Amino acid sequence: MIRFGTGGWRAVIGDEFTRANIQLLAKALAMKMQEENVADQGICIGYDRRFLSKEAVMWACEVLAAEGISSRFVNRSSPTPLIMYYVMANDLPYGMMVTASHNPAIYNGFKLFTRGGRDADELQTQDMERYFALAEGEMERGNPPALMPYEEAKKAGLVIEFNPLNDYIDNIISGIDMEAIRKKGLRIALDPMYGVSQTSLKTILSIARCEVETIHERHDTLFGGKLPAPNAETLRSLQNYVIDRYCDIGIATDGDADRIGVIDDQGEFLHPNDILVVLYYYLLKYKGWIGPCVRNVATTHMLDHVAKSFGQRCYEVPVGFKYISSKMQETNALIGGESSGGLTVRGHINGKDGIYAAALLVEMVAVTGRHLSEIMRDIREEYGTIYMEEHDYSFTKERKREIYKILMEDKLLPEMEFPIEKVSYLDGCKVYFQNGGWIIARFSGTEPLLRIFCEMEKKEIVKTLVKEFEHFLGLTL
Repeated sequence: MIRFGTGGWRAVIGDEFTRANIQLLAKALAMKMQEENVADQGICIGYDRRFLSKEAVMWACEVLAAEGISSRFVNRSSPTPLIMYYVMANDLPYGMMVTASHNPAIYNGFKLFTRGGRDADELQTQDMERYFALAEGEMERGNPPALMPYEEAKKAGLVIEFNPLNDYIDNIISGIDMEAIRKKGLRIALDPMYGVSQTSLKTILSIARCEVETIHERHDTLFGGKLPAPNAETLRSLQNYVIDRYCDIGIATDGDADRIGVIDDQGEFLHPNDILVVLYYYLLKYKGWIGPCVRNVATTHMLDHVAKSFGQRCYEVPVGFKYISSKMQETNALIGGESSGGLTVRGHINGKDGIYAAALLVEMVAVTGRHLSEIMRDIREEYGTIYMEEHDYSFTKERKREIYKILMEDKLLPEMEFPIEKVSYLDGCKVYFQNGGWIIARFSGTEPLLRIFCEMEKKEIVKTLVKEFEHFLGLTL
Protein backbone atom coordinates (compact mmCIF):
# COMPACT_ATOMS: atom_id res chain seq x y z
CA MET A 1 0.00 0.00 0.00
CA ILE A 2 1.44 3.36 -0.99
CA ARG A 3 1.28 6.39 1.29
CA PHE A 4 1.49 10.02 0.22
CA GLY A 5 3.52 12.33 2.45
CA THR A 6 3.99 16.10 2.44
CA GLY A 7 5.79 15.95 -0.93
CA GLY A 8 3.94 13.17 -2.74
CA TRP A 9 4.79 9.47 -2.81
CA ARG A 10 8.47 8.54 -2.47
CA ALA A 11 10.01 5.10 -2.18
CA VAL A 12 13.29 3.22 -2.55
CA ILE A 13 13.89 2.07 -6.13
CA GLY A 14 13.41 -1.68 -6.41
CA ASP A 15 11.68 -1.87 -3.03
CA GLU A 16 8.35 -0.07 -3.38
CA PHE A 17 9.23 2.04 -6.43
CA THR A 18 8.56 -0.74 -8.94
CA ARG A 19 6.90 -1.05 -12.33
CA ALA A 20 3.96 -2.85 -10.75
CA ASN A 21 3.32 -0.10 -8.20
CA ILE A 22 3.71 2.63 -10.83
CA GLN A 23 1.12 0.93 -13.00
CA LEU A 24 -1.22 0.56 -10.04
CA LEU A 25 -0.72 4.23 -9.22
CA ALA A 26 -1.59 5.16 -12.82
CA LYS A 27 -4.66 2.92 -12.65
CA ALA A 28 -5.70 4.65 -9.40
CA LEU A 29 -5.40 8.05 -11.04
CA ALA A 30 -7.37 6.85 -14.06
CA MET A 31 -10.18 5.58 -11.79
CA LYS A 32 -10.21 8.89 -9.94
CA MET A 33 -10.36 10.93 -13.15
CA GLN A 34 -13.11 8.75 -14.58
CA GLU A 35 -15.25 9.04 -11.45
CA GLU A 36 -14.77 12.84 -11.49
CA ASN A 37 -15.71 12.98 -15.21
CA VAL A 38 -12.43 14.69 -16.18
CA ALA A 39 -10.78 11.78 -18.00
CA ASP A 40 -11.42 13.45 -21.37
CA GLN A 41 -9.34 16.49 -20.34
CA GLY A 42 -6.10 14.52 -20.07
CA ILE A 43 -3.03 14.99 -17.91
CA CYS A 44 0.48 16.49 -18.18
CA ILE A 45 3.37 14.27 -17.03
CA GLY A 46 7.07 15.06 -16.61
CA TYR A 47 10.19 13.52 -15.12
CA ASP A 48 13.57 14.48 -13.68
CA ARG A 49 17.04 12.93 -14.05
CA ARG A 50 16.66 10.15 -11.49
CA PHE A 51 17.16 6.51 -12.33
CA LEU A 52 14.05 5.05 -14.03
CA SER A 53 12.22 8.40 -14.11
CA LYS A 54 11.60 8.41 -17.88
CA GLU A 55 10.71 4.73 -17.90
CA ALA A 56 8.24 5.29 -15.06
CA VAL A 57 6.42 7.94 -17.09
CA MET A 58 6.17 5.57 -20.04
CA TRP A 59 4.82 2.80 -17.82
CA ALA A 60 2.19 5.17 -16.42
CA CYS A 61 1.26 6.39 -19.91
CA GLU A 62 0.60 2.81 -21.06
CA VAL A 63 -1.97 2.36 -18.28
CA LEU A 64 -3.60 5.76 -18.79
CA ALA A 65 -3.83 5.17 -22.55
CA ALA A 66 -5.55 1.82 -22.00
CA GLU A 67 -8.12 3.73 -19.95
CA GLY A 68 -8.63 6.23 -22.79
CA ILE A 69 -6.82 9.08 -20.99
CA SER A 70 -4.50 11.30 -23.03
CA SER A 71 -1.06 12.05 -21.56
CA ARG A 72 0.86 15.18 -22.54
CA PHE A 73 4.37 13.91 -21.93
CA VAL A 74 7.19 16.43 -21.58
CA ASN A 75 9.73 14.34 -23.49
CA ARG A 76 12.93 15.44 -21.73
CA SER A 77 13.98 15.80 -18.11
CA SER A 78 12.30 18.91 -16.75
CA PRO A 79 11.83 21.03 -13.61
CA THR A 80 8.85 20.22 -11.43
CA PRO A 81 7.68 23.88 -11.58
CA LEU A 82 7.35 23.52 -15.37
CA ILE A 83 4.69 20.83 -14.93
CA MET A 84 2.87 22.89 -12.30
CA TYR A 85 2.93 25.92 -14.60
CA TYR A 86 1.56 23.95 -17.55
CA VAL A 87 -1.27 22.44 -15.51
CA MET A 88 -2.18 25.93 -14.25
CA ALA A 89 -1.87 27.72 -17.61
CA ASN A 90 -3.89 25.10 -19.48
CA ASP A 91 -6.49 24.48 -16.76
CA LEU A 92 -5.85 20.75 -16.63
CA PRO A 93 -7.45 18.69 -13.86
CA TYR A 94 -4.21 16.88 -12.98
CA GLY A 95 -0.47 16.80 -13.52
CA MET A 96 2.14 14.31 -12.41
CA MET A 97 5.90 14.55 -11.95
CA VAL A 98 8.21 11.55 -11.53
CA THR A 99 10.76 12.69 -8.95
CA ALA A 100 11.88 12.22 -5.37
CA SER A 101 12.95 15.87 -5.18
CA HIS A 102 15.84 16.24 -2.70
CA ASN A 103 15.76 12.65 -1.35
CA PRO A 104 18.86 10.41 -1.69
CA ALA A 105 19.57 8.87 -5.11
CA ILE A 106 18.13 5.47 -4.13
CA TYR A 107 14.65 7.06 -4.01
CA ASN A 108 12.18 7.94 -6.71
CA GLY A 109 8.52 8.86 -6.57
CA PHE A 110 5.52 10.78 -7.87
CA LYS A 111 4.23 14.25 -7.17
CA LEU A 112 0.56 14.83 -7.98
CA PHE A 113 -0.80 18.23 -8.95
CA THR A 114 -4.42 19.31 -9.18
CA ARG A 115 -6.25 22.03 -11.07
CA GLY A 116 -4.51 25.36 -10.77
CA GLY A 117 -1.12 23.61 -10.67
CA ARG A 118 -1.35 22.96 -6.94
CA ASP A 119 0.16 20.19 -4.85
CA ALA A 120 -2.54 17.62 -4.16
CA ASP A 121 -4.10 18.18 -0.74
CA GLU A 122 -4.85 15.52 1.85
CA LEU A 123 -8.32 14.77 0.50
CA GLN A 124 -6.88 14.22 -2.96
CA THR A 125 -4.04 12.00 -1.76
CA GLN A 126 -6.41 10.00 0.46
CA ASP A 127 -8.51 9.41 -2.65
CA MET A 128 -5.41 8.20 -4.50
CA GLU A 129 -4.56 5.80 -1.70
CA ARG A 130 -8.12 4.46 -1.71
CA TYR A 131 -8.15 3.92 -5.47
CA PHE A 132 -4.69 2.34 -5.28
CA ALA A 133 -6.04 -0.17 -2.76
CA LEU A 134 -8.92 -0.99 -5.12
CA ALA A 135 -6.54 -1.45 -8.05
CA GLU A 136 -4.27 -3.59 -5.92
CA GLY A 137 -7.22 -5.74 -4.89
CA GLU A 138 -8.18 -6.25 -8.51
CA MET A 139 -4.64 -7.32 -9.35
CA GLU A 140 -4.64 -9.84 -6.51
CA ARG A 141 -7.83 -11.28 -7.99
CA GLY A 142 -6.06 -11.76 -11.30
CA ASN A 143 -7.05 -8.49 -12.97
CA PRO A 144 -3.91 -6.34 -13.41
CA PRO A 145 -4.19 -2.89 -15.03
CA ALA A 146 -4.77 -3.00 -18.77
CA LEU A 147 -1.87 -1.70 -20.88
CA MET A 148 -1.58 -0.08 -24.32
CA PRO A 149 2.00 -0.36 -25.64
CA TYR A 150 3.69 3.04 -25.60
CA GLU A 151 4.32 3.34 -29.35
CA GLU A 152 0.75 2.26 -30.07
CA ALA A 153 -0.52 4.88 -27.63
CA LYS A 154 1.53 7.54 -29.46
CA LYS A 155 0.07 6.53 -32.82
CA ALA A 156 -3.43 6.66 -31.33
CA GLY A 157 -2.85 10.19 -30.04
CA LEU A 158 -3.16 9.07 -26.42
CA VAL A 159 0.46 10.06 -25.73
CA ILE A 160 1.53 13.45 -27.03
CA GLU A 161 5.24 14.18 -26.64
CA PHE A 162 6.01 17.90 -26.41
CA ASN A 163 8.20 20.47 -24.63
CA PRO A 164 6.52 23.59 -23.14
CA LEU A 165 9.77 24.95 -21.67
CA ASN A 166 9.71 28.16 -23.69
CA ASP A 167 6.27 29.12 -22.36
CA TYR A 168 7.45 28.53 -18.79
CA ILE A 169 10.63 30.56 -19.29
CA ASP A 170 8.70 33.40 -20.96
CA ASN A 171 6.31 33.47 -18.01
CA ILE A 172 9.20 33.94 -15.57
CA ILE A 173 10.85 36.59 -17.76
CA SER A 174 7.57 38.54 -17.90
CA GLY A 175 7.62 38.87 -14.11
CA ILE A 176 11.28 39.86 -13.71
CA ASP A 177 12.91 43.26 -14.30
CA MET A 178 15.23 42.01 -17.01
CA GLU A 179 16.32 45.51 -18.03
CA ALA A 180 17.64 46.26 -14.54
CA ILE A 181 19.65 43.04 -14.63
CA ARG A 182 21.03 43.79 -18.11
CA LYS A 183 22.48 47.07 -16.88
CA LYS A 184 24.52 45.44 -14.10
CA GLY A 185 26.62 42.87 -15.95
CA LEU A 186 26.46 40.37 -13.10
CA ARG A 187 28.63 37.26 -12.86
CA ILE A 188 26.63 34.30 -11.58
CA ALA A 189 27.67 30.78 -10.64
CA LEU A 190 25.07 28.03 -11.04
CA ASP A 191 25.01 24.59 -9.45
CA PRO A 192 22.05 22.50 -10.65
CA MET A 193 23.40 19.64 -8.51
CA TYR A 194 23.22 17.29 -11.51
CA GLY A 195 19.52 18.09 -11.72
CA VAL A 196 17.22 19.79 -14.22
CA SER A 197 17.48 23.57 -13.76
CA GLN A 198 20.49 24.44 -15.90
CA THR A 199 18.70 25.01 -19.24
CA SER A 200 16.01 27.25 -17.76
CA LEU A 201 18.31 29.30 -15.55
CA LYS A 202 21.09 29.68 -18.12
CA THR A 203 18.53 30.82 -20.70
CA ILE A 204 16.91 33.40 -18.42
CA LEU A 205 20.19 34.80 -17.12
CA SER A 206 21.86 34.82 -20.52
CA ILE A 207 18.96 36.81 -21.97
CA ALA A 208 19.55 39.26 -19.09
CA ARG A 209 23.21 39.54 -20.23
CA CYS A 210 24.62 37.92 -17.12
CA GLU A 211 27.92 36.07 -17.26
CA VAL A 212 26.87 32.57 -16.26
CA GLU A 213 29.24 29.81 -15.17
CA THR A 214 27.93 26.36 -14.30
CA ILE A 215 29.22 23.43 -12.26
CA HIS A 216 27.72 19.95 -11.80
CA GLU A 217 25.47 20.15 -14.86
CA ARG A 218 26.04 16.70 -16.40
CA HIS A 219 23.50 13.92 -16.03
CA ASP A 220 24.38 11.79 -13.00
CA THR A 221 21.65 9.67 -11.40
CA LEU A 222 23.83 9.39 -8.27
CA PHE A 223 24.09 13.20 -7.95
CA GLY A 224 27.85 13.08 -7.56
CA GLY A 225 27.46 10.84 -4.53
CA LYS A 226 25.78 13.61 -2.53
CA LEU A 227 22.28 14.43 -1.42
CA PRO A 228 20.68 16.61 -4.16
CA ALA A 229 19.58 19.15 -1.55
CA PRO A 230 21.11 22.66 -1.58
CA ASN A 231 22.40 23.06 1.96
CA ALA A 232 25.59 24.23 3.67
CA GLU A 233 27.19 20.78 3.46
CA THR A 234 26.46 20.07 -0.21
CA LEU A 235 27.33 23.52 -1.60
CA ARG A 236 30.97 23.78 -0.56
CA SER A 237 32.12 23.51 -4.18
CA LEU A 238 29.82 26.37 -5.12
CA GLN A 239 31.16 28.44 -2.23
CA ASN A 240 34.73 27.97 -3.43
CA TYR A 241 33.72 28.75 -6.99
CA VAL A 242 32.00 32.02 -6.03
CA ILE A 243 35.10 33.17 -4.14
CA ASP A 244 37.63 32.03 -6.73
CA ARG A 245 35.73 33.53 -9.67
CA TYR A 246 34.60 36.74 -7.90
CA CYS A 247 30.94 35.99 -8.59
CA ASP A 248 28.14 38.30 -7.47
CA ILE A 249 26.02 35.35 -6.35
CA GLY A 250 26.01 31.55 -6.42
CA ILE A 251 22.71 29.76 -7.03
CA ALA A 252 21.90 26.07 -6.59
CA THR A 253 18.70 24.10 -7.04
CA ASP A 254 17.71 20.66 -5.81
CA GLY A 255 17.17 17.60 -8.01
CA ASP A 256 13.86 18.73 -9.53
CA ALA A 257 14.51 22.50 -9.25
CA ASP A 258 11.68 23.45 -6.92
CA ARG A 259 14.05 24.43 -4.07
CA ILE A 260 16.90 26.89 -4.00
CA GLY A 261 20.21 27.35 -2.21
CA VAL A 262 22.28 30.55 -2.31
CA ILE A 263 25.90 31.57 -1.77
CA ASP A 264 26.37 35.32 -1.31
CA ASP A 265 29.11 37.52 -2.79
CA GLN A 266 31.36 36.80 0.23
CA GLY A 267 31.10 33.03 -0.25
CA GLU A 268 28.73 32.60 2.70
CA PHE A 269 25.86 30.10 2.57
CA LEU A 270 22.55 31.89 2.89
CA HIS A 271 20.07 29.76 4.83
CA PRO A 272 16.69 29.26 3.10
CA ASN A 273 15.13 31.16 6.01
CA ASP A 274 17.30 34.15 5.09
CA ILE A 275 16.32 33.84 1.43
CA LEU A 276 12.66 34.06 2.37
CA VAL A 277 13.25 37.04 4.64
CA VAL A 278 15.39 38.97 2.16
CA LEU A 279 12.94 38.46 -0.71
CA TYR A 280 9.93 39.46 1.40
CA TYR A 281 11.84 42.54 2.57
CA TYR A 282 12.76 43.36 -1.05
CA LEU A 283 9.18 43.02 -2.33
CA LEU A 284 7.83 45.23 0.47
CA LYS A 285 10.54 47.90 0.66
CA TYR A 286 11.94 48.20 -2.85
CA LYS A 287 9.06 47.08 -5.09
CA GLY A 288 6.38 48.59 -2.89
CA TRP A 289 4.15 45.52 -2.97
CA ILE A 290 1.70 44.95 -0.13
CA GLY A 291 0.57 41.72 1.49
CA PRO A 292 1.08 39.21 4.29
CA CYS A 293 3.38 36.20 4.15
CA VAL A 294 2.94 32.50 4.88
CA ARG A 295 5.45 30.09 6.44
CA ASN A 296 5.28 26.61 7.87
CA VAL A 297 5.77 25.67 11.53
CA ALA A 298 9.49 24.95 11.06
CA THR A 299 10.39 28.23 9.33
CA THR A 300 11.91 31.36 10.85
CA HIS A 301 9.82 33.82 12.84
CA MET A 302 11.96 36.63 11.44
CA LEU A 303 9.29 36.76 8.74
CA ASP A 304 6.81 37.74 11.45
CA HIS A 305 9.02 40.66 12.48
CA VAL A 306 9.42 41.91 8.91
CA ALA A 307 5.69 41.59 8.26
CA LYS A 308 4.81 43.48 11.44
CA SER A 309 7.18 46.36 10.62
CA PHE A 310 5.32 46.92 7.34
CA GLY A 311 1.87 46.58 8.93
CA GLN A 312 1.39 43.05 7.60
CA ARG A 313 0.79 39.63 9.14
CA CYS A 314 2.60 36.30 8.93
CA TYR A 315 0.46 33.15 8.84
CA GLU A 316 1.68 29.77 10.14
CA VAL A 317 0.64 26.46 8.52
CA PRO A 318 1.71 22.78 8.74
CA VAL A 319 4.68 21.50 6.71
CA GLY A 320 3.75 20.79 3.08
CA PHE A 321 3.61 23.36 0.32
CA LYS A 322 -0.04 22.56 -0.34
CA TYR A 323 -0.82 24.31 2.96
CA ILE A 324 1.29 27.31 2.03
CA SER A 325 -0.28 27.78 -1.41
CA SER A 326 -3.78 27.31 0.01
CA LYS A 327 -3.20 29.92 2.73
CA MET A 328 -1.64 32.30 0.21
CA GLN A 329 -4.77 32.11 -1.92
CA GLU A 330 -7.01 32.58 1.11
CA THR A 331 -5.14 35.65 2.41
CA ASN A 332 -3.79 37.08 -0.89
CA ALA A 333 -0.32 36.70 0.63
CA LEU A 334 2.68 38.22 -1.09
CA ILE A 335 5.12 35.37 -0.49
CA GLY A 336 5.08 31.92 1.04
CA GLY A 337 7.86 29.50 1.80
CA GLU A 338 9.59 26.99 3.98
CA SER A 339 12.95 26.52 5.69
CA SER A 340 13.91 23.75 3.27
CA GLY A 341 14.31 26.20 0.38
CA GLY A 342 10.92 26.22 -1.35
CA LEU A 343 9.04 29.45 -2.01
CA THR A 344 6.68 31.20 -4.38
CA VAL A 345 5.39 34.74 -4.89
CA ARG A 346 1.90 36.04 -5.56
CA GLY A 347 1.15 36.04 -9.28
CA HIS A 348 3.49 33.16 -10.08
CA ILE A 349 2.63 29.43 -9.88
CA ASN A 350 0.82 27.89 -6.91
CA GLY A 351 3.83 25.89 -5.81
CA LYS A 352 7.50 26.28 -5.03
CA ASP A 353 9.84 27.24 -7.85
CA GLY A 354 13.60 27.44 -7.41
CA ILE A 355 14.12 28.83 -10.90
CA TYR A 356 11.77 31.78 -10.40
CA ALA A 357 13.22 32.41 -6.92
CA ALA A 358 16.72 32.52 -8.42
CA ALA A 359 15.66 35.03 -11.07
CA LEU A 360 14.00 37.22 -8.44
CA LEU A 361 17.14 37.19 -6.28
CA VAL A 362 19.25 38.30 -9.24
CA GLU A 363 16.73 41.06 -9.92
CA MET A 364 17.01 42.16 -6.29
CA VAL A 365 20.80 42.50 -6.51
CA ALA A 366 20.45 44.49 -9.73
CA VAL A 367 17.60 46.78 -8.64
CA THR A 368 19.01 47.62 -5.19
CA GLY A 369 22.54 48.06 -6.48
CA ARG A 370 23.75 46.32 -3.34
CA HIS A 371 25.48 43.02 -2.77
CA LEU A 372 23.45 40.29 -1.16
CA SER A 373 25.72 40.36 1.90
CA GLU A 374 24.98 44.10 2.29
CA ILE A 375 21.22 43.64 2.09
CA MET A 376 21.38 40.89 4.71
CA ARG A 377 23.46 43.17 6.93
CA ASP A 378 20.80 45.89 6.60
CA ILE A 379 18.10 43.44 7.66
CA ARG A 380 20.06 42.19 10.68
CA GLU A 381 20.80 45.74 11.80
CA GLU A 382 17.10 46.58 11.61
CA TYR A 383 15.58 43.38 13.00
CA GLY A 384 18.39 41.72 14.94
CA THR A 385 19.80 38.22 14.49
CA ILE A 386 18.06 34.94 15.21
CA TYR A 387 19.92 31.63 15.34
CA MET A 388 18.48 28.32 14.21
CA GLU A 389 19.61 24.72 14.65
CA GLU A 390 18.03 21.84 12.78
CA HIS A 391 18.86 18.15 13.22
CA ASP A 392 17.57 14.91 11.72
CA TYR A 393 17.34 11.62 13.59
CA SER A 394 16.65 8.14 12.20
CA PHE A 395 14.68 5.58 14.19
CA THR A 396 13.15 2.11 14.17
CA LYS A 397 9.40 1.61 13.84
CA GLU A 398 9.26 0.77 17.53
CA ARG A 399 11.09 3.98 18.50
CA LYS A 400 8.80 6.02 16.25
CA ARG A 401 5.77 4.72 18.14
CA GLU A 402 7.47 5.50 21.47
CA ILE A 403 8.41 9.03 20.44
CA TYR A 404 4.97 9.70 18.98
CA LYS A 405 3.30 8.56 22.20
CA ILE A 406 5.55 10.78 24.34
CA LEU A 407 5.06 13.93 22.26
CA MET A 408 1.65 13.63 20.65
CA GLU A 409 -0.42 11.42 22.96
CA ASP A 410 1.00 11.91 26.45
CA LYS A 411 2.10 15.45 25.50
CA LEU A 412 5.19 15.31 27.68
CA LEU A 413 8.01 17.85 27.47
CA PRO A 414 11.51 18.08 28.90
CA GLU A 415 12.16 20.58 31.67
CA MET A 416 13.31 23.83 30.08
CA GLU A 417 14.52 27.00 31.75
CA PHE A 418 12.47 29.43 29.64
CA PRO A 419 8.82 30.27 30.38
CA ILE A 420 6.48 28.67 27.84
CA GLU A 421 3.83 30.78 26.16
CA LYS A 422 1.99 27.91 24.45
CA VAL A 423 2.40 24.48 22.88
CA SER A 424 0.96 23.61 19.45
CA TYR A 425 0.30 20.18 17.97
CA LEU A 426 -0.68 21.50 14.54
CA ASP A 427 2.19 19.53 12.98
CA GLY A 428 4.41 17.76 15.49
CA CYS A 429 5.05 19.30 18.89
CA LYS A 430 6.01 22.99 18.82
CA VAL A 431 6.86 24.91 21.98
CA TYR A 432 6.62 28.71 21.85
CA PHE A 433 8.58 30.56 24.53
CA GLN A 434 7.61 33.89 26.01
CA ASN A 435 10.88 35.43 24.78
CA GLY A 436 9.83 34.80 21.15
CA GLY A 437 11.93 31.68 20.60
CA TRP A 438 10.58 28.23 19.77
CA ILE A 439 11.47 24.57 19.29
CA ILE A 440 9.64 21.89 17.32
CA ALA A 441 9.97 18.12 16.97
CA ARG A 442 8.10 16.55 14.05
CA PHE A 443 8.28 13.47 11.85
CA SER A 444 9.31 14.08 8.24
CA GLY A 445 6.61 13.53 5.66
CA THR A 446 9.14 12.51 2.97
CA GLU A 447 11.80 10.45 4.77
CA PRO A 448 11.93 8.13 7.84
CA LEU A 449 13.32 10.86 10.11
CA LEU A 450 12.43 12.88 13.18
CA ARG A 451 13.37 16.53 12.75
CA ILE A 452 14.06 19.05 15.50
CA PHE A 453 14.20 22.78 14.72
CA CYS A 454 14.96 25.47 17.28
CA GLU A 455 15.23 29.25 16.95
CA MET A 456 16.41 31.69 19.62
CA GLU A 457 18.34 34.96 19.88
CA LYS A 458 21.52 33.28 21.18
CA LYS A 459 23.33 30.40 19.51
CA GLU A 460 24.37 28.70 22.75
CA ILE A 461 20.77 28.64 23.98
CA VAL A 462 19.64 26.99 20.75
CA LYS A 463 22.23 24.24 21.14
CA THR A 464 21.25 23.68 24.78
CA LEU A 465 17.53 23.37 23.98
CA VAL A 466 18.16 20.89 21.17
CA LYS A 467 20.36 18.79 23.47
CA GLU A 468 17.64 18.80 26.12
CA PHE A 469 15.11 17.50 23.61
CA GLU A 470 17.56 14.89 22.35
CA HIS A 471 18.21 13.62 25.88
CA PHE A 472 14.52 13.64 26.76
CA LEU A 473 13.59 11.55 23.71
CA GLY A 474 16.69 9.34 23.82
CA LEU A 475 17.89 10.46 20.38
CA THR A 476 21.32 10.21 18.78
CA LEU A 477 22.50 11.83 15.54
